Amino acid sequence: MQKYSDMDKADLSKEFSAVKNEFEELKGLGLKLDMSRGKPGSDNLDLSNDMLSLVSPDTDFTLETGADARNYGGLDGIKSAKKLFSEILEMPEECIITGGNSSLTMMFDTVSQGMTHGLGGEPWLLEKNRKFLCPAPGYDRHFGITEHFGFELITIAMNDDGPDMDAIEKYVKDPAVKGVWCVPKYSNPQGITYSDEVVRRFAHLKPAAKDFHIFWDNAYVVHDLYDQGDKLLNLYDECVKSGNADMPIIFTSTSKITFPGAGVAAMAASPSVVEMLKGRIKYQSIGPDKLNQLRHTAFLPDLAAVKVQMSKHAAILRPKFDAVTDEFDRTLKGKGIAKWNKPNGGYFISLFVMKGCAKRVGELCKELGLTLTSVGATYPYGKDPDDSNIRIAPSFPSLDDIMTASKVLSCAVRYAALEKLTLGC
Repeated sequence: MQKYSDMDKADLSKEFSAVKNEFEELKGLGLKLDMSRGKPGSDNLDLSNDMLSLVSPDTDFTLETGADARNYGGLDGIKSAKKLFSEILEMPEECIITGGNSSLTMMFDTVSQGMTHGLGGEPWLLEKNRKFLCPAPGYDRHFGITEHFGFELITIAMNDDGPDMDAIEKYVKDPAVKGVWCVPKYSNPQGITYSDEVVRRFAHLKPAAKDFHIFWDNAYVVHDLYDQGDKLLNLYDECVKSGNADMPIIFTSTSKITFPGAGVAAMAASPSVVEMLKGRIKYQSIGPDKLNQLRHTAFLPDLAAVKVQMSKHAAILRPKFDAVTDEFDRTLKGKGIAKWNKPNGGYFISLFVMKGCAKRVGELCKELGLTLTSVGATYPYGKDPDDSNIRIAPSFPSLDDIMTASKVLSCAVRYAALEKLTLGC
């Protein structure tokens, strides 16, 4: 397949004419497709329906502590839930707090605590020039939390093995830098798993701010698409070895294991950080939804059960991911106008189009009836400096719709590139 950059003007014009015809044909279909957010489809949600009947009037609600799960109490979650997340995160049970359905709420609350009461230091609101490191492309909701609290967001480039650690090691010398956002396994949106070297360099950071924390959002820790999933080195173990046990605060949830709207979230940290956080949680809660935690641990009693559940999810998701990358291989590969990842897990595919074309691709897709994640959302402040990255979420639509959406997106990518090359737009 010939690169567009190698074509003469006549061939480019001919190619553009063909793509315009394809565009008009797709436009005539009156499509209405949505790949904007990483939501499970109904078929994925159906996998957990049996969980709903596991707590009934006949259930023994007595917990390991002797308490009644229907009553107040259990500030940091029930023992069986902490045990499950201990296995998932490979951390001691005393390091685990289980809560409601949203790990994002836990992240927001932790940053909020840092603002008002500090996280091992003075309240962050006293630091007028507070800063947070944001590997990008990354998760827009992470960036939104720290932007909401008035942090200056510093973009850190992502390499093939994780964030640019040279840049992170440089920036943490500034005492105003209070933390870094990370999605270490199957990163959102690139699907990158941090290498052992990157994890070890995180663990050995020497930040000037003694209250600096690594916000380690391990959202896709068990979300492999293939039998041979990526392996992620245990950050907490490495931090313990390096004398930085208090530095990481780790988050995850069952959101894409069971029900996103009714799952269980968890956070983990060193025993001393956990005690600090629990000392504050007691003022905002008398305990999480223990019945929901009980349902989950009856349905998923251990890591082995989680892996069985995730293999069922993968069987549904894998063809959708393959449909996207197969279409790109067929229609974009070799043209020199786009690159994309083929992740081993997670929930997203990251597409990089010709520099300066991503917003135009988004406009063209909208014209054809395809809704994408807002272009630029994968960067702090919603501003992609190269106007190049597009996050693709193949999980929610049906396989047939994904195949159609992939054709639409490919057409838009080629249209925008040829428009720029031929018309200078």
